[in-house]
Amino acid sequence: MFGKILHGGPKARSAAGCALLALLLLIVTQTLGAYEALRERTFDAILGRIPNPAASAPVVVVDIDRASLERLGQWPWSREQLASLVTDVLAAGPQAVGLDILIDGADERSPAALARRLADMTGSGAVRDLAAGLPDGDAVLAAAIRSKPVVQGLALDPDRPTEQLATVPILIQGQSDMPGIWEALGVSGPPKGVAGAGAGLGVLSLAGDADGRIRRVPLLMLAGGRLRPGLALETARVASQASAYVLARGNVLRWGKLSVPIPADATLRLMPPQGAVMARRTISAADIASRASQTFLAGKVVLLGSSAPELGGLRLASGGELVPSVQRQASAVAQLLTGVHPRRPWSIEGYEVVAILVAAGIGWAAAFRLPLLLAGLVALATAVGWWLSVALALRGWQVLLDPIAAPLTVLACFGLSGLTVAADSRRREAVLRRRFEQHLAPELVTRIAQDPSLLKLAGETRVASILFTDVEGFTAMTERSDPTMLIRVLDRYLDEMSAIIVAHGGMVEKIVGDGFHGLFNAPLDLDGHADKAVDCACAIRVFSERFAEEPEPRALGFGRTRVGVETGPVIVGDVGGGTRLDYTAYGNAMNTAARLEAANKDLGSAICIGPGTAALLTDRSILRPLGKLEVRGRSEPMQVCDIWPDTMSPADRKAYLAAAALATESPHDAAAVLARLAESSPDDVALERFAQRIGLSARSWTAKS
Repeated sequence: MFGKILHGGPKARSAAGCALLALLLLIVTQTLGAYEALRERTFDAILGRIPNPAASAPVVVVDIDRASLERLGQWPWSREQLASLVTDVLAAGPQAVGLDILIDGADERSPAALARRLADMTGSGAVRDLAAGLPDGDAVLAAAIRSKPVVQGLALDPDRPTEQLATVPILIQGQSDMPGIWEALGVSGPPKGVAGAGAGLGVLSLAGDADGRIRRVPLLMLAGGRLRPGLALETARVASQASAYVLARGNVLRWGKLSVPIPADATLRLMPPQGAVMARRTISAADIASRASQTFLAGKVVLLGSSAPELGGLRLASGGELVPSVQRQASAVAQLLTGVHPRRPWSIEGYEVVAILVAAGIGWAAAFRLPLLLAGLVALATAVGWWLSVALALRGWQVLLDPIAAPLTVLACFGLSGLTVAADSRRREAVLRRRFEQHLAPELVTRIAQDPSLLKLAGETRVASILFTDVEGFTAMTERSDPTMLIRVLDRYLDEMSAIIVAHGGMVEKIVGDGFHGLFNAPLDLDGHADKAVDCACAIRVFSERFAEEPEPRALGFGRTRVGVETGPVIVGDVGGGTRLDYTAYGNAMNTAARLEAANKDLGSAICIGPGTAALLTDRSILRPLGKLEVRGRSEPMQVCDIWPDTMSPADRKAYLAAAALATESPHDAAAVLARLAESSPDDVALERFAQRIGLSARSWTAKS
């Protein structure tokens, strides 16, 4: 069916396209590293534009900067120097001190270490005794941090098994799942004497994302089959004076009064670094002994590290800038102390998959079910609604929803469906124009092309004026005519007839041989359709008389064109079983118009107008009654008319109407009047035939009397 051609295919094609697009986006969001990098940078931008409560946390960075190296000595420092700096920091009374410095293995540079090495080489007991009395860097450092809230750093070691370094207990309640946790064969760190002196050990290692940027700090790592905390987490625990961790159901890690949800990779997402915040919380190690610095450190959580490039502690941060690793650790501690932990829970991807599918459906449905502008607003509102959900999830629950996939899906599916709708509209317009441009006025074709819903293709009942035409003697003419001339003449005739019907607002519903079926008030409403149908019939009569007098038609013996017009309810719609397009009409008015056209042959008229049309005419004075006519399919005779000929004077018309009125009661008188009128108008065949019919009626009436 025509309607299916217009409306069925594009929806199915667009739905399939949206489904494929949604599937592609699902694959991209789940597997493509480039998309993950884009999403991470979008998260960076979002997190960088919201207030960060951790910025006011009591965290201080003691920076071994270049000024410190110039004043205190170039790196590497001896353990005595490091112990001296840690002692100065501890003298201020901080809550905890985290060392973002790897003390790897036993001290080999102190006098005692050199003497022991010499004793091992020489086997001298005296040298060994001497070594026992010399300054020992490990001993000095251990003494400086013993029983103090100091957390030392460890490094994950992929090559050697873990040494038996103590770690704080991590109690596990129920089953926890961290499939993305960072694993290593072991760790390297301070010697046991130094490691056991402090309050805790935390892993220093930081891992960048695929783009090399440090956005996360590991909270827990698996080294040699044992869970170990990261430096930031361990420093936060020591500052809270908690003795152990509890990994509860739901992957929530608790210590003291604090807690943090543990994601699948056991990391903490860092807020983007802010230069002003880092500058405000940082003090140079060279100034640590001053009274102001001691006051600045009192009661704070201190991270000790270096921004000097030669120490190799600079890391690429989320914004692309180089930031000291100690600043990243300090940010992590601040977030842990203030409960700032933006995250993507394990289940979030499932919700995002559903959101992508729903967004695809909204984009598709909006494009097909709503006007284009409104559909675009719905798609945009859906995207904005998702972004608001992203903001709400972040502010309310610190959950990072994917801000790209769902909005991109709804907008892309709307765009794809919108293009499909536009392409289908152009195709429909072309189909409709091809279907109707030879059958309807151009302005009606434009209206239908712009809004195909105006066409009730599935079928409707309309009151329409029907016009049927036929060329008198056409069949006989074809048998005696030159084929080439006949086709040429017929082409001209059909073209001009079509133009006349279309010019009067009608639709050429069908052309059968030389005959036309015209519809007025279908497929669209046409004001005054009965008047326009009769005007069209008069124009056809004038044209056909002129056409028949032209040389070629006259040579063929082209007959006059007979017209039948009737108005009534008809059923109109597109038929054809899907194999062809045929907008047509059915109903008694169609049959009656055909019978009236054929009745012209007996009536002698060129135009025969039925009572349905006559009743709707604005000016009925143009009609000349031709009496009652028996029409097949009608139970009673019907009054038919034609148009007054221009040659009949007003007086003759008055006499004609009077005779027509007497035809039933006094057929003799009526017949006499009509006979006299016929004698004065020998070319008026319709008048002559009407007079004859009345005369027959009069004789029949006399015989009955």
